[in-house]
Amino acid sequence: MDINLNHLLRQYRAHPYEDYPVETPHTGIITFKVEEGDVVEGVSGKWQHKPGTLLFYLERERNRKKIHAPWAGEVSGLRRELDGSFVEAGEQVMSIRHRLGKEEIIDKILVEVLTIYSAPQSARYYLTQDIAAKLEKSGKSVTVAPGDEILIMSLMKRDTILAYDGPEGVIYKVYFHQGDMVDEGAPLLGICAPEKVPYVEKVIQRIRTEWEE
Repeated sequence: MDINLNHLLRQYRAHPYEDYPVETPHTGIITFKVEEGDVVEGVSGKWQHKPGTLLFYLERERNRKKIHAPWAGEVSGLRRELDGSFVEAGEQVMSIRHRLGKEEIIDKILVEVLTIYSAPQSARYYLTQDIAAKLEKSGKSVTVAPGDEILIMSLMKRDTILAYDGPEGVIYKVYFHQGDMVDEGAPLLGICAPEKVPYVEKVIQRIRTEWEE
């Protein structure tokens, strides 16, 4: 459980970025609307309803689709030679270099120190009523053990109860909101051994104190 926090912080200070590839969602003729080095905005708004900066158009069968930036950052690796050309689905056409904020750094380190319960399939997820009620009442003091029913996976109008199969621990982090569509393999819950909670709190406090946005 213990990590070399100094080493991790040095790594993130040296390279406080995440490079996100931007791929074409389907085939079509691509027309870029950004240049190399442009700063773009990501999706925003309380309900994530405000689209990010327009990156490019993708036209197929006379239907032109706008592709917006899902993340804030700087355009890099722009494949300008593809402008006006036909591209296949899944073609990487640029990257967005996103500068990690304090809370994002914390999330990345938590992934390394917590036991992560990940989504078994791409679906909508809900906490079970019992777990949701306990979390609302107790915050980070809800303990789960192997066999406990913790989540509901909703896929194609069929709900499946998911039982916890990891080591006993406290639900320290919930990575989704009720009813969110979550990709397969994405984190759902972060579980912490009860005796390690003070250590994790210390790690987070240090990052919040030392990290400069």
